[in-house]
Amino acid sequence: MRASLIALVIGVLAGPAAAEEIESVYTDLVQEEHCSVFASAENGDGDWVDMACAGYRGYPVVIRYSDQRESVFYGFPADGDASLVWESFDAFNASDAKVEWRVAREEGGETPFATIHRWSVSDADDPEETIEVLVVEKVGLIGEGDGCAVAYVVATGNEGANERARLIADTQARDFACGDQPTMEGGEVPVPSFSRGDN
Repeated sequence: MRASLIALVIGVLAGPAAAEEIESVYTDLVQEEHCSVFASAENGDGDWVDMACAGYRGYPVVIRYSDQRESVFYGFPADGDASLVWESFDAFNASDAKVEWRVAREEGGETPFATIHRWSVSDADDPEETIEVLVVEKVGLIGEGDGCAVAYVVATGNEGANERARLIADTQARDFACGDQPTMEGGEVPVPSFSRGDN
């Protein structure tokens, strides 16, 4: 009883804990300017390249390109290359040159825990058209596990897509178990088909 009373008094004197603040920070991702190739196809070995790119304050971005498709990993792979599981849309696609990082700020530090990145995906029904999709990703933190896609939110024809993607990032990304089914939100346009682990 005495110990409980002491803990209660200490809590009252200390006041409420500092509230976490979450902000969006944007970084550029222009492959020709911000990326370096660390592996690529040799003659007769197909069309692929792996690039390490500058991200947010030392958190890297890894882009794996193959046959007009991209797979992007944000942060630090838990098991090196083994963590860089291929995640991409089945149709031809490309990621945007701007990345939104959701950053949690608390007294004494900050942690980027999720990214929101816009992709352009070829429409399977009309190759002349593209579908814009916001991909919410869990950032790979040092010593804390993998990063992966948490949600796919179609932006084409959806005015609230950005707000919805941020809500999913803030409420789901940190506790998301890579390998689980990502959240898929379409609307007038369905989420384009995608694959994980098939490279």
